[in-house]
Amino acid sequence: MYQGIVINKDDAGYTSKITEIASKTLEEGEVRVEVKYSTLNYKDALAITGRSPVVRSFPLTPGIDFSGVVIESKHPAWKKGDEALLNGWGVGEKYSGGLAEQVTVSGDWLIQKPSAFSFIDTMIIGTAGYTAMLCVMALQKHGLKPSDGKILVTG
Repeated sequence: MYQGIVINKDDAGYTSKITEIASKTLEEGEVRVEVKYSTLNYKDALAITGRSPVVRSFPLTPGIDFSGVVIESKHPAWKKGDEALLNGWGVGEKYSGGLAEQVTVSGDWLIQKPSAFSFIDTMIIGTAGYTAMLCVMALQKHGLKPSDGKILVTG
């Protein structure tokens, strides 16, 4: 058992609360991660408050990103003690995410945490920073150079 935010929707309505979550048996290809840090992204706020139909399956733990340590793995690329991070892949929308003490996800979705960054550093950058950098890299791929002038990448 571990704690996390759980969003539910039933005949009684939409609820979001911190609760005990039972660990499930890992399927082939899955990895369980002890979450060290996550962010509270705008999409997570919409999910928690129910103000927008972000959550697509219930019950669900929000949190579109997280960094942490592998505590169990049934994926060939990941072993106990590995440091990982994740953002995207429908986590926090279709699949439970990082606003809990643990999370179970497909090992294919994880990224090895760069050794130059701490767990908190990876979440300071977060999904928004990562997305902005992907945008800048795409612009560079299409020929934009720093000498071309300032650019603005918005969320």
